[in-house]
Amino acid sequence: MKRGKKYNETAKLVDRLNQYEPAEAIALAKKTAVAKFDETIEVHIRTGCDGRHAEQQIRGAVVLPNGTGKTVKVLVFAKGEKVAEAEAAGADHVGGEELIPRIQNEGWLDFDVVVATPDMMGVVGRLGKFLGPKGLMPNPKAGTVTMDVKKAIDDIKAGKIEYRLDKSNIIHVPIGKASFTEEKLEENFNALMEAIVKARPSALKGQFLRSITVAATMGPGIKINTARF
Repeated sequence: MKRGKKYNETAKLVDRLNQYEPAEAIALAKKTAVAKFDETIEVHIRTGCDGRHAEQQIRGAVVLPNGTGKTVKVLVFAKGEKVAEAEAAGADHVGGEELIPRIQNEGWLDFDVVVATPDMMGVVGRLGKFLGPKGLMPNPKAGTVTMDVKKAIDDIKAGKIEYRLDKSNIIHVPIGKASFTEEKLEENFNALMEAIVKARPSALKGQFLRSITVAATMGPGIKINTARF
């Protein structure tokens, strides 16, 4: 794959054979973020899990202490008094049955996270093939199927992110923007890793964390020493 000049220049800053301590890796990731926009700093965690087995699946959420730097739009499926609760808590869109054709027929997806009360999951379930592939289906493990709509919205707006295994058994998550200070990115990274380590499936035998890489959106991957975790 042909890389651009900027990428090749920043790649020279990274020793591919080295496994850096988190603080060093984060500082390097910031240095390699030379695009004209505020790049996202992402973490990619390769696990020893086999996601084909339900007992080795990983899915959860963590509130990053310094947020993600991204404004998140929240859609809430609710009815009755929960509609007013969602609106008061700052949900960007609130509705029920009437939103189904809008999503199904018009392809409306102007939201980043979907929250639903348990009594609305029958309605939301009909949108599985639209929301599922985009990772937008509400899930109790991620705290997005709940009667406590206010807390769910507050957490999401404060910087709650969801993590899960992809088909290659890798977890991909943002920990902030290149404009964040190194300290804020490190605090977010530590909060994420604490949650991931706790999420280790009890059924897993052998090594859990195979590799941890941090990278800016357009920058090279920087390997982090997994030994401390």
